[in-house]
Amino acid sequence: MKNTINVKGKEIVILSQNDNEYISLTDIARYKNPDEPKDVVKNWLRSKSTIEFLGLWEEINNPNFKGVEFDSFLKQAMKSLIDNQKVKLLNKK
Repeated sequence: MKNTINVKGKEIVILSQNDNEYISLTDIARYKNPDEPKDVVKNWLRSKSTIEFLGLWEEINNPNFKGVEFDSFLKQAMKSLIDNQKVKLLNKK
């Protein structure tokens, strides 16, 4: 079942399913960038703190979570993030 809430003049969808509620990140991102909310979400998913939060959430909520595999993923993601930042800096010169 879908419900909506109004936050700062924006409608945010809340989906209820199996006694769980899910909030639309895309709707929230539209507040910052109405034309391209996907860019806001992509940038959010690239941040170290977001990746660490997702790992913690999985550790708490997923009995099959494999922490060692996640650590490897986190290291790879951070290396990629650093490499992308280096490329952006070089392109600015």
